[in-house]
Amino acid sequence: MPSLSISISRNPNHLINGTVFVPRRPLLRRVATISNLSGRHLFEISSSSMSPEKIQRPKLAAVRMSSTPPASHSYDVVVVGAGIIGLSIARQLLNGSDLSVAVVDAAVPCSGATGAGQGYIWMVHKIPGSEKWELAMRSRELWEKFAEDVKHQGMDPQEVLGWKKTGSLLVGKTSQELVALKGKVEQLSKAGLKAELLSSIGLQEVEPALVIGEEGGAAFLPDDYQMDARRSVAYIEKENRKYATEGRYGEYYNQPLTGLLRSGSGKVEAVQTSKNLLHSKKAIVIATGCWTGSLMQELVRDLEIEFNVPVKPRKGHLLVIENFRSFNLNHGLMEVGYVGHQDGTLQPSAETSSISMTATMDTSGNLILGSSRQFIGFSTEISEHVISQIWERAGEFFPSLREFSLTELKKIRQVRVGLRPFMPGGKPMIGRVPGSSNVFLAAGHEGEGLSLALGTAEMVADMVLGNPPKVDNAPYALHTHCNS
Repeated sequence: MPSLSISISRNPNHLINGTVFVPRRPLLRRVATISNLSGRHLFEISSSSMSPEKIQRPKLAAVRMSSTPPASHSYDVVVVGAGIIGLSIARQLLNGSDLSVAVVDAAVPCSGATGAGQGYIWMVHKIPGSEKWELAMRSRELWEKFAEDVKHQGMDPQEVLGWKKTGSLLVGKTSQELVALKGKVEQLSKAGLKAELLSSIGLQEVEPALVIGEEGGAAFLPDDYQMDARRSVAYIEKENRKYATEGRYGEYYNQPLTGLLRSGSGKVEAVQTSKNLLHSKKAIVIATGCWTGSLMQELVRDLEIEFNVPVKPRKGHLLVIENFRSFNLNHGLMEVGYVGHQDGTLQPSAETSSISMTATMDTSGNLILGSSRQFIGFSTEISEHVISQIWERAGEFFPSLREFSLTELKKIRQVRVGLRPFMPGGKPMIGRVPGSSNVFLAAGHEGEGLSLALGTAEMVADMVLGNPPKVDNAPYALHTHCNS
């Protein structure tokens, strides 16, 4: 294989305890079509932002009119998107084959939903027998193996990944919710998981700070895990980069997509960024989260097919209280109402947000409270109103929090805001794009990107390599019909 020119940019998010930031990323839209490239078509894409804050963007004129052509590189697979899904797909292909892989992103890892998440691998709120169950169980198994591999290399998974078996509690306050939780425990137990029902008294023993009243209780899964998405991404990047010395890996960060090079037969041959032209010999994988719909609209428009990717951004806030010492959490917690809010298809409204209590404590002693769900376009502005709602809801479960005001905590609080890739129906789209021989899509995981990442990566890699699937991929297939 000829040597490959690679570009690796430093990821500023590798600081484990760095400042939590509010990300800004561009939304893609079509500008022009240029043909007359030896029978090929270059679809130019520009960047625009729905955020009032200014961001650095490449100018199309510079791309189209420059006398110096962009640097050209060749890889077997080009992955567009450097979130936990995209980087995990790259890792799977690098470890499981001899293919070369490039990862492209308009920003850097953890600047989207991945970096704004709470970081749990929980099964307590999932439904055995549902279409996502098999993928969720497989992903959990792969994460456990991942942590074991880190340990076998002489490292501490808690230090490297923020990995810890905390167990999870799905909490209810009323007698009706307790009945539902009892059925949940029976369901999870039949599915082969260790699960038990805790009464309010039993719950008080394991989580003294939690107050739910005499009628409540919780479903308890002792084998669920907590992890740090940012640490995990940093480690995956480090492992991927080991293949760079073999000419098999390249990172192209801070390079927005500006075009797709397509042959006359419809095959997408290359990805054009603001600085490079990346040729793909085998496959292109689109894993761009809530921006996937805009990108795919540009691609399929010229393939003469009707195909819709209904992924849209669902904004979420998390409140982080640093070095919290007032009480300790021994487990990850989530109220029963979270499940309904997660699955609900709310009508898009800037005024409508659903708030449900989630609470975790990371390995650094930070209390992380959530969560909100809101359809408000691509805005990532912090809403103090939503933060207040999260704090008030948490206080209903942890009364000792009412001793503090958000104003008092201002110096030690941080806010994470991310855009979850929401999909109607609640399951991601994973598969080959109809009408294309070499373009694959993996998007729409909403709040389950981290927990489903490794199973998704394995599924996509098996598709690219032509391997038999480990998990039935039919529920996630992309469907369409060609124009007549």
